[in-house]
Amino acid sequence: MLIAIGSDHTGVHYKYAINNFLIKKGYQIKDFGFSEYGKDVDYPDYIHPTAEFVNQGKANFGIIICGSGNGAAMIANKYKKIRAALVWKKEIAILARKHNNANIISIPARFIDKNKILKIVGTFLETNFEGGKHKIRIEKIPKILSSSVG
Repeated sequence: MLIAIGSDHTGVHYKYAINNFLIKKGYQIKDFGFSEYGKDVDYPDYIHPTAEFVNQGKANFGIIICGSGNGAAMIANKYKKIRAALVWKKEIAILARKHNNANIISIPARFIDKNKILKIVGTFLETNFEGGKHKIRIEKIPKILSSSVG
């Protein structure tokens, strides 16, 4: 299974920890994240290629990391086939997969410690989508907005 990962400067430390964790579990990684310490960068430059890779079906799942997780999730959710969930604890990771069939998790680097992040990532990847009524709800998510909205 191939996992795409992208992060800004706030997520560098976590990105490396997640990569090592996933490799040890037998996953393949496509790393789009920033790789230096001590330099600020713009998160869109790293989240767009990660989300696009998953959107094109080139990766099974994606992991994106920025300070709050919000900006990264907002970017990823601009892509048609992406359902990115902001995840800060294990229970949210479970529901993101079971009920929302999320294919990307967005992690708030400033608010979670490394051990918790690894548990969240593992839980997310090991949880299956339930389908049924949740599939019907997900099919209602896409909506083309009229030009009057705005």
